[in-house]
Amino acid sequence: PELFDSIRAHQEQGYRAIRVQTGVPTLKAIYGIAAQGADVGDATVRYDHEPARRGAKPVEEDWDTRAYLNHLPGVFEAVRNEFGPDLPLLHDGHHRMTPIQAARLGKDLEPYDLFWLEDCTPAENQEALRLVRQHTTTPLAIGEIFNTVWDFKDIIRDQLIDYVRGAVTHMGGISPLKKTLDYAAMYQIKSGMHGPTDISPVGMAAAMHLGLSIHNFGIQEYMKHGARTDQVFEQSFTWTDGYLHPGDKPGLGVELNVDEAGKYPYEQAYLPYNRLLDGTVHDW
Repeated sequence: PELFDSIRAHQEQGYRAIRVQTGVPTLKAIYGIAAQGADVGDATVRYDHEPARRGAKPVEEDWDTRAYLNHLPGVFEAVRNEFGPDLPLLHDGHHRMTPIQAARLGKDLEPYDLFWLEDCTPAENQEALRLVRQHTTTPLAIGEIFNTVWDFKDIIRDQLIDYVRGAVTHMGGISPLKKTLDYAAMYQIKSGMHGPTDISPVGMAAAMHLGLSIHNFGIQEYMKHGARTDQVFEQSFTWTDGYLHPGDKPGLGVELNVDEAGKYPYEQAYLPYNRLLDGTVHDW
C-alpha cells in the first residue's frame, strides 16, 4: 500500500513514467529507498533526497540478493495489476547482481513490460551484458558511472544496451555526450541521461538542452531539487505536467546566486556502503 501511495503521489505531481524501487523483507536499509533510515535530526538523514548522508563516516546498509530476486517480481505484478499496462515502469538494480542473476531478473520481469532495467550488473564488466542479453528481452539501461565515449563504444556497437545513461557532468560536457548519443543513434539506441538531484540544476539544464537537440531522445530522469538548491541555482527551465521546458533565458538558463550559496557552508557527507548477511562488503 505504501508503494502504491508513492506512485499515485508522483502521478499527481505530473510524472508520466515512474522508477519503482522497493524495500525487501528482512532488510532494514537499502540504497535507493529514501524512506528507510532517515529519521529527522539524525545523521542518517539524506541530503536533498539523495543517498549521500551527513556525518563523520559512511552509513552501513544491508543486502541479500536472493531475497531481492524472490521479492521483486511480485512487486511488479502487484503494481501492474493496480495501475494497468500503460504506465511506463522502470527499475534500477544498482550494479548489485552477477550476470546470471541479472539475466534471471530480466527474464522474471518480462511479463510486466518494463521501460528499462537499469544497471543490472557492474557496468565495467561489459561482457556480462552479453550474457544478460541472451536471456531476456527486458530493455537495458547502462552508463551513469561512465566517463567517455570509449566506455560506451563496444556495448553500443554490439547492441548490448537500449538506453545510454551518461551524464553531461560525468562525460566531459555537452559535446562529448552528444557525440556518444549520435553514435548510439546508428544502432537505434536512445538517450536516458542521468538526472538525480546530485546533478545540479546546471547539469540538469545541460541534459535538457542536449535532449532537445538529438533525434534519438528516449527519456530524461528528473527529480525535483530542494528549495535551498533552487535558491542558489536560479533556473529558467520549468517542469509542468511531466514535461521539462528550457525557458527563454540565454545559454543554459541557470544563474548561480553567489550570495545565496554563501549561506550554506560545506557539510561532510558520504555515500553508504553495503554488507551482505554474512558481513561481506558488497556493491551498494
